[in-house]
Amino acid sequence: MPTATATPARSLLTPRDHTLILIDHQPQMAFATRSIDAVLLRNNAAMAARAARIFEVATILTTVAEKTFSGPIFAEIAAAQPGHDILDRTTMNCWEDASVVARVNQLGHSRIVIAGLWTSVCIVGPVLSALEQGFEVYVITDACGDVSEEAHERAVTRMVQAGARPLTALQYLLELQRDWARGDTYGAVTGLAAELGGAYGLGIIYAKAMFGGSEGGH
Repeated sequence: MPTATATPARSLLTPRDHTLILIDHQPQMAFATRSIDAVLLRNNAAMAARAARIFEVATILTTVAEKTFSGPIFAEIAAAQPGHDILDRTTMNCWEDASVVARVNQLGHSRIVIAGLWTSVCIVGPVLSALEQGFEVYVITDACGDVSEEAHERAVTRMVQAGARPLTALQYLLELQRDWARGDTYGAVTGLAAELGGAYGLGIIYAKAMFGGSEGGH
């Protein structure tokens, strides 16, 4: 009989144990994305980027052919990470770009969290590459998108079969918080959830407005 202890699973993410890589959230890539609504995609990408800022997560932002073809990174991501260097590439697989892998090595985390466009190309490439090199990889699947639902789902299945762990943007935010007694990030987390967290966010707004409700006694 195992003994239960009040400790989290090792597989749960913490703010200091991983690097977030946001890949090719750019207009040209979004134009052909059909697996997710463009507004929802932008909201989820913004939630991931802002969660990383709240918790001071090591973050890499990268684009492909920004000046010549694909356009700038989503404004929501740029606003969430002001002044952050954006690594532009020619490679579809960012793990084949020397500047990106140099930044990964510089940051020094064995866990990688990834999201971007398109799932079947620019996300599958680095996920499979990182897994093969011994990294643990998580994919924020609802901050990814592809040219069809079929393409997105087959890509997610392929990555999961290889060992990647899927999660959503809201799950990522709440996993980093994990305890409502953590007051230093409580306001920012619930504020972000209220703004971009869909029906959950509406619940936060309602509870606060109607009877001053809050999580964890804040």
